[in-house]
Amino acid sequence: MNMETGSLDGQLPLHGVGDRLRMAREQAGMTLAQLAAETRIPQRHLELIEAGDWQALPARTYATGFARTYAKAVDLDPSAIVDGVRAELSMSAPGDRSRASSFEPGDPARVPSRGLALLSLLAVVLLLVGGFFFYDRILAPGSGPGSLVEEEQLARQAAQAKAPSRPATTAAAPAGGPVVFTALEDGIWVKFYDADGSQLMQKQMARGETYTVPADANGPQVWTGRPDALTITVGGRTVPKLAEREAIVRDIPVTAEALLARNAASPVATEAGTQTAAGT
Repeated sequence: MNMETGSLDGQLPLHGVGDRLRMAREQAGMTLAQLAAETRIPQRHLELIEAGDWQALPARTYATGFARTYAKAVDLDPSAIVDGVRAELSMSAPGDRSRASSFEPGDPARVPSRGLALLSLLAVVLLLVGGFFFYDRILAPGSGPGSLVEEEQLARQAAQAKAPSRPATTAAAPAGGPVVFTALEDGIWVKFYDADGSQLMQKQMARGETYTVPADANGPQVWTGRPDALTITVGGRTVPKLAEREAIVRDIPVTAEALLARNAASPVATEAGTQTAAGT
């Protein structure tokens, strides 16, 4: 009997990929807690891997990526393990075979999500409304019909013009600045890429690790399965997370403008509001 695969010569393996990984870990004398610390993979995901419950993982990316890291840690062939994972995924979900061949781990999604489509529509509406007011108030003031309120305001301005003038205050510029993502937990897989699909960064971030989106990136976007474990700041100002629970998000714009637009449209309380609620 082959001790690594648990199979008889000339027969099919008796153990799945999860069993092979578990037996290799036990033979190496490692506990799940030790393996989680070494690989930075959450222990709950290691338990799902050893049970062969690939569908319970957030995405196919996690199944193949975590299995590869696990195999390296226990001195098994990563390529053979990944091939086994893909085979088990194909057997458990035969209808997804065509999809599995075109969406390899680490590749950005080719189909925009419904949330992204709604966000794009909202951004277009905001731009149209902003453009209308800009044209009406700046480029062509007075082109529309007047109102009693406007006439009253003009009369008040004329009366104030007779009074001593005061130095005009400069309007505050819109908030902006560098976009920084910070991981709240260990082993948070995230990928950043630009509008052309070129990768900016892809890794499993450690707790407290930060990543600053390049200011010159062309339409930077993000893909992750743990948006709830990533905090975001724009110019040092905290903005709402991409989601408040585990979910696969992809093709989400992460420019300062896009995140601030989400902040303006999101019902999530601002940082100051959250602090006030906590104080009460």
